[in-house]
Amino acid sequence: MNERVILLHGLWMPRLSMHWLARRLRAVGFATEIFGYATVAGGPDAAVPRLARHLGDRPAHLLAHSLGGLVALTALERNPDLPVSRVVCLGSPLCGSGAAAGLAGYAWSAASLGRSADLLRQGCGPWHGAAEVGVVAGSTPLGLGRYFGRFAGANDGTVAVDETRLPGLADHTIVATSHTGLLLSPEVARQAVSFFRHGRFDPAGANGPIE
Repeated sequence: MNERVILLHGLWMPRLSMHWLARRLRAVGFATEIFGYATVAGGPDAAVPRLARHLGDRPAHLLAHSLGGLVALTALERNPDLPVSRVVCLGSPLCGSGAAAGLAGYAWSAASLGRSADLLRQGCGPWHGAAEVGVVAGSTPLGLGRYFGRFAGANDGTVAVDETRLPGLADHTIVATSHTGLLLSPEVARQAVSFFRHGRFDPAGANGPIE
């Protein structure tokens, strides 16, 4: 049976945003499912129990973009018996988002974060769960987030690389792409496949390309 991968999208994004990554994973033998949720009106409090029910008792990996990574780790923290082996977060501000904090500071933009505001600003605590967690961060600074967050170092235009370095990660790698580009990059897909199969990323390219 093909390994199951559930994909979670990020803030303001539709389920369709995960289509390209899902297609690339299916092409190399994974069984993919895209989990959609209301990022603003519903937020994590609604998404987390739904994700737990969706996972059920069938083993799976999780591939999550941005806010989706925070939702994924929150679900696993609250439900430690969920059968998830490995999680790959793409550009997820696991340590808290400076851009989200900046947006929340303006009356005209605070509402755009909706019920996800607190989780985005605060992030997650150090990871101690059973699942192995890896992060792929972007380093091409193209995105509106740079107008709201002050990035002192490398960033993907929305999330700083340092905001993705949560204590307790199994592995971390950086790809030269923007926050949105993480969804489209063949290199990101290759790194996700490497982590799901081996529990580590593959900077040397030993596992070959994914188109």
